[in-house]
Amino acid sequence: MELNYIIKKEDKEKYENIHSILKSELHFSNRLLTKLIEKKCISLNGSVCDTRNAFEINDILLVNFDYPEDNANVVPTKMDLDILYEDKWLLIINKPAGVAIHPSILHYADSLSNGVKFYFDSIGLQKKIRPINRLDFNTSRISDICKMRIYPRST
Repeated sequence: MELNYIIKKEDKEKYENIHSILKSELHFSNRLLTKLIEKKCISLNGSVCDTRNAFEINDILLVNFDYPEDNANVVPTKMDLDILYEDKWLLIINKPAGVAIHPSILHYADSLSNGVKFYFDSIGLQKKIRPINRLDFNTSRISDICKMRIYPRST
């Protein structure tokens, strides 16, 4: 999972470094930026770079999200998942009534997140489980699971 961004003339006029583009133009959170920098997942024209570096028009900024994340805090539990859609970034599941979204004291190993953890393990995906919406226990609806959170931070 990669994001490619070609530096535009307007970027050169508005921003002084790569960090500024990632924060202001692409709306990356500080937390995500710190993680990407630590894991050396940001490159400019094919070389890992320091986000404080300057850039030129038509430079290619690449952000690689293919790094493993720890999801060991969720117990994997085999369950039938009604997967409606899946791509690199998103998993959409039809959540049945009577299933909790998150593990809790009462649902330590039988929540939807436990089933998704089992599924992620079975396909070798080491990503955190990030439910986008929270549905009540007795509600049956579509539930979105974000495989990699890159949506803008709240302002």
